[in-house]
Amino acid sequence: MRKPWHISLLSGLLLYALAGQQLLWAHGSVVDSGEGCVIQFDFYSAHFSIFQPQTRQHQEFCEDLPDVTESVFVLEYRHDSLREVPVDFRILRNTSELGRFVRWQDIEAMGDLTEHTVFFQRSSPKADGVLSILFNFTEPGDYVGIVSAPHPTLDLQYHAVFPFKVGQPFWQKSWFLILIVLVIAQGARRWRNRQQPPFRSLA
Repeated sequence: MRKPWHISLLSGLLLYALAGQQLLWAHGSVVDSGEGCVIQFDFYSAHFSIFQPQTRQHQEFCEDLPDVTESVFVLEYRHDSLREVPVDFRILRNTSELGRFVRWQDIEAMGDLTEHTVFFQRSSPKADGVLSILFNFTEPGDYVGIVSAPHPTLDLQYHAVFPFKVGQPFWQKSWFLILIVLVIAQGARRWRNRQQPPFRSLA
């Protein structure tokens, strides 16, 4: 017996919405510490936040940015050794098919990153432990942020990779998908009630 069309559609949208919610938590090297976001690369880590002061004032973001505008990335180092080394900050267009699941190994496989790079800055060691990066986004889309730093004494390089979206269309956002699911569920309930025969008393 085939399911009614609205049941199949509801199931599909619900699964899509739940998948979207899971993807929202796939932060790459950025994790929610419970007291704000932290970016991790090997033994290095830093408190991480993004601001869009022209449109969102003091609101903080961990990754996805709602507006196509000037954005400020702030890293507050959690380790003294990170203050002793230069830090590279790069933003790429995310052209991979992996989306939010892209990792450093995938970035390495791309070879020369110049073609995909929209921003690059090498910062000198920060004695105060605060790195602030300003970049003005002019196009919406999928991007990948990369923070790289060397070991203070060994010939080793560490990388943090965080995929993110800029200017995400409202119809792709999870709240919109959940709203659609709720509307269809309400419609399905009313349709089912209309299909049930009226109750007749035996008296």
